[in-house]
Amino acid sequence: MTGATRSIVIASPEGESGKSTVALGVLDLLVRQGQRVGVFRPVSRATEAEDTSGRRDHVLELLLEHDGVDVGYDEAVGVTYADVHADPDAALSRIVSRFHDLAARCDSVVVLGTDYTDVAGPTELSFNARIAANLGAPVLLVVSGRERTPESVRALADVSLAELAAHHAQAIGLVVNRAETHSALEVRTLLAQAQPDLPVWTIPEEPFLQAPTVGQLLEAVDGTLVLGDPELLGREALELQVGAMSFEHLLERLTDGAVVITPGDRIDLLIGLLATHMTPSFPSLAGIILNGGFYPQGRPAELLEAMRPRLPIITTELGTYRAARQAATTRGRVDKGSVRKVETARALFERNVDSAALAARLDLPRPQVVTPLMFGYQLIERARADRRHIVLPEGSDDRILRAASTVLARHIADLTILGSEEPVRARAAELGLDIEAARVLSPHDPEYVEKFAAEYTRLRAHKGMTVERAREIVTDVSYFGTMMVHLGLADGMVSGAAHSTAHTIRPSFEIIKTKPGTSAVSSVFFMCLEDRVLVYGDCAVIVDPTSDELSDIAVSSAATARQFGVEPRIAMLSYSTGTSGTGADVDKVRTATELVRERTPELDVEGPIQYDAAVDASVAASKLPESDVAGRATVFVFPDLNTGNNTYKAVQRSAGAVAVGPVLQGLNKPVNDLSRGALVQDIVNTVAITAIQAQTASEDEPAAPPVAPVEPVEPVEPVETKESA
Repeated sequence: MTGATRSIVIASPEGESGKSTVALGVLDLLVRQGQRVGVFRPVSRATEAEDTSGRRDHVLELLLEHDGVDVGYDEAVGVTYADVHADPDAALSRIVSRFHDLAARCDSVVVLGTDYTDVAGPTELSFNARIAANLGAPVLLVVSGRERTPESVRALADVSLAELAAHHAQAIGLVVNRAETHSALEVRTLLAQAQPDLPVWTIPEEPFLQAPTVGQLLEAVDGTLVLGDPELLGREALELQVGAMSFEHLLERLTDGAVVITPGDRIDLLIGLLATHMTPSFPSLAGIILNGGFYPQGRPAELLEAMRPRLPIITTELGTYRAARQAATTRGRVDKGSVRKVETARALFERNVDSAALAARLDLPRPQVVTPLMFGYQLIERARADRRHIVLPEGSDDRILRAASTVLARHIADLTILGSEEPVRARAAELGLDIEAARVLSPHDPEYVEKFAAEYTRLRAHKGMTVERAREIVTDVSYFGTMMVHLGLADGMVSGAAHSTAHTIRPSFEIIKTKPGTSAVSSVFFMCLEDRVLVYGDCAVIVDPTSDELSDIAVSSAATARQFGVEPRIAMLSYSTGTSGTGADVDKVRTATELVRERTPELDVEGPIQYDAAVDASVAASKLPESDVAGRATVFVFPDLNTGNNTYKAVQRSAGAVAVGPVLQGLNKPVNDLSRGALVQDIVNTVAITAIQAQTASEDEPAAPPVAPVEPVEPVEPVETKESA
């Protein structure tokens, strides 16, 4: 590779190879390395300004939507297909010029080859090869293994690699995408024999990625949505069925995720299909298409309206044959609007492509900074490396179900979701989510209620608890989930999307209690700045900590920081630095600092210290020149909740930092609280954090003198102190 910008061209000798899955995985890899990543499409249908058809490049839009990319649509496009037809050499020259304009402000660029939608014939791969050679970027070649024998895959790869070499393009890897699962090993073996110096990866066929959405089928049949929830048009149609037989026989053939095309004058079938969909133990349909231009009138129409179906019901003027043909030829795609498809594609790449080997081939430097996106990816990678079991008590919240689908798809954790199984699974299916691998457990399950009530009565006997009262308490989802963690039925709990902080964490104070050596449960936020991660505590739990509690917060925060790869250097914050100030507030921090030094002499701690002296080397040089912490602190302990909460929000908003948390610390087993405004990605991150805490529950705790576990004061109902990032 030439130049300072490391780039990679993802090209294929054919269409429908699934390059978008590979491109998304490579983009994730580069962002994880802390790169400023650009995306470039040398040849596209049209620029944004020229596009009057509304058919924008959906793959380009998908990649530009990535959180790690800051590039506009027009600057990501080289030329149009019309430009290539008119003058290929001039088009190539413009592509190179446009690429270098973009690359000048990026560390790396993902270059996505053509899609075989316009430039036709064998010349298209050679044109992609010429682009790669002129950009000085290596090629990751993608070929399709779908419905091909291992020998035919090898033949296509050999021809394609020869074509690249003929135009001086360097291949650094080969991905056989959409591979037949039963022959993947044979494919890799044959290709390794033919190209021993070229790494080869196979990604299996995933039919879900090719499934169209109900909305796409609506467009394909030129239909109209007459009933149902428009939001459910985004659900994927996993199967297409024509229903013109008797309902008795049709019912036997229905499957989850099916779209049924049926004559619009068959009210019997329509009512039967809706009843089937609304019954939890029967298949959950994705939609119904009524063909022939018919729609029920009169009393049947009133009946349909009264049923208030959420299932999309579409009418079309097309007859059965044309409607079925139009729908059957509609191919789905991975685009920015399909969260489940995007997560599925990412998971496929992560599981089947050796990212470390590919990064080595690209000669990517080891990152010297930690960006917010890098931190998020590191959380997921660590959680996945030693998967734990997390309970999610709020199964009736759509955000929880969406996050659960992502967690399961990316193998971040095993899950138990609390709620009535049939409604929870039905709602997930309705949203087009896959939570099949999760356990769904009712908090009223009599076997568990009796077991939990007996244990809760034992734990709270000193408070006069009775089994009868305990039976009522443990059916509360927060208590039920906490009892699962306490008894080892789950490794950790994440809740709070629909409940207050106090409701979420009070059961853990009563049941799980604090670790030996810790007398207070506290919290931290990971403040992800542009180039590093800082730890702020406590910003969410203890309102006015004593000196003892401040020392607990410091020791626990240092342990949490180390758990997540942040080397702890603790700043005990105050309004004065060193010996310059006096007063009760400063003395409290000074005493806490001495307690930390006594309990954990191996930790670097400074206090009292002002924030500017803790983070700014020049200020530190004048105020505390001998300090090992001043000017380079990573863990910040605030003197009270008012200061901590306001400071984290000020930094979050003013400096554009990403705040991840609050992360609870000091408990024997991990329980974490969500903001009631949490986004799906916030929930995914918190599940990953909880899983990592469960992995290292006691291994990395600093040494501390033995202190008997105590039951902390239960928190007052707080104002919501946390926000989604």
